[in-house]
Amino acid sequence: MEAAKLLMKVQEIPLRQIHRPLPRQNDQAKVAALMESIQEIGQQEPIDVLEVEGQYYGFSGCHRYEACQRLGKTTILARVRKAPRSVLRMHLA
Repeated sequence: MEAAKLLMKVQEIPLRQIHRPLPRQNDQAKVAALMESIQEIGQQEPIDVLEVEGQYYGFSGCHRYEACQRLGKTTILARVRKAPRSVLRMHLA
């Protein structure tokens, strides 16, 4: 697991560049609480993003993603892991 962490880096990613291929219903109370927190102290926990062939895909951090979107943020703090297309296919299965 430590080797996998070494392959990840935390960076700001433009929200519009993150594909979210799996639709999800978010708890709106949680999104509102995150919006308030992000406004007050900033985003504390990055979302996890796969980078496949230069494209970003997000499968977790849905509430943080929506909170940043609704706040009008243009970027989001993300832990980026480069992966081959085969890993993306596993996430979509």
